[in-house]
Amino acid sequence: MNIAVKLAYPKIERLLRACPKVDPAGKTCAEGDAAVRPADRCQSVGHTSEDCYLGHCACRQPGQAQAALAPRLYRNTLIELEWNSRANGASLLNCQLSFLLLFLTLGVAVVCPGRPALSQQTDGAALTVATAKPVERQWSETVPANGWLKPWNEAISAAEVSGLRITDVLVDVGSVVKKGQPLALLSDETVRAELRKEEAALATAKADLTKAETNAERARKMQGSGVLSDEKTNEYLIAEQTALAGVDSAKASLESQRIKLSQTTIVAVDDGLITSRSAQLGAVVASGTELFRLVRQQRVEWQAEVSARYRPLIKEGLAVTIFDPGGQQIKGIVRLVAPTVSTDTGRALVYVSLPAEAHAPIGLYATGHIELGTEPALTVPDTALVARDGISYVFTLDGKERVTRVRVEIGRRNFGEVEILSGLDRSARVVTTGGAFLSDGALVRLEGAAR
Repeated sequence: MNIAVKLAYPKIERLLRACPKVDPAGKTCAEGDAAVRPADRCQSVGHTSEDCYLGHCACRQPGQAQAALAPRLYRNTLIELEWNSRANGASLLNCQLSFLLLFLTLGVAVVCPGRPALSQQTDGAALTVATAKPVERQWSETVPANGWLKPWNEAISAAEVSGLRITDVLVDVGSVVKKGQPLALLSDETVRAELRKEEAALATAKADLTKAETNAERARKMQGSGVLSDEKTNEYLIAEQTALAGVDSAKASLESQRIKLSQTTIVAVDDGLITSRSAQLGAVVASGTELFRLVRQQRVEWQAEVSARYRPLIKEGLAVTIFDPGGQQIKGIVRLVAPTVSTDTGRALVYVSLPAEAHAPIGLYATGHIELGTEPALTVPDTALVARDGISYVFTLDGKERVTRVRVEIGRRNFGEVEILSGLDRSARVVTTGGAFLSDGALVRLEGAAR
């Protein structure tokens, strides 16, 4: 039998040497037979014992080409043997022994010729991993915030005349308009009639003024001649002043009607985006009725809520990044920090201006952060992190291609990387893939290395 046995425990070695070479029935082992079961369990005729392990005899049927000795626990040591014999039974080709020591002090090692050593077998089962060194990056120190996207400022276009009917609606919700652009038209027939009436009144007033001016001029020439009394002279002069005032009044009435006529066209009060339309074709409106609402200059702002403890750190002009529910990233700038803190929530409002070209959707609730400044951060890919029992670990690789589990404290996350606050050396080689399947001290193979 071609077996080499090393025993680190002297008592076990003595028991092995004292083991009898025959079973209780006195039958000896045939040449080339292998032990498969304890001798005291061999009951069938023709079973033979061949060898003993740790003080116990074992047997199997003679002539069997291959058999396996079932695992047997002896003094907290599990031993499993596999025997292979040649076809002619002359000698054994190879054997495999694998064991688990529940008490490490037992120290049993078995070496089988023709089979690789235990360390060589482990090499074949090594997990292939990728590694990377920690990278120092400049990351922004940020303050988390959340809030609603609202218009920077709104403007209302309303009816300024009463009792007129809407004859045409020229825009709808979502329309981008310019200042002074017509939005709706009101009926203007009655207004135009009033305008012509005022024009006639002005003409009458001008005629009256001409007559009064002629009479007043004649009275001035005759004054002191005795032809006209002083009373009549004063009457002509006063009539001239009255006629002049009548002309001014007629002009004002005419201008008022012209303004009223212009008010029959509802126009945009500023550049912006129409967000609401209450104007309905054929409706008779009253003065002051809101017909359109628009976002001035299409500017949307983020009214972010932040914890009161961060309020002293936030200043106007700081950069802001917003993530809307659709995953879009929008850049903005702090426009204003509210001077008060809400007594209900203990949070302060920060008004963030957003660029018009961002087309941020109004009315959505968004999250983001305000960037206070940049600080260095030691980072690794977030795939390198292994969380166990609520604790974060990474695996580092030594020069012998074995890994060591290292506990780390983590900080910020950004773009698929995580900040390592403590526990990791800057020069360490960190396993970036497959860490979840590793254990401390495991043998690994580097990705791309020759097999």
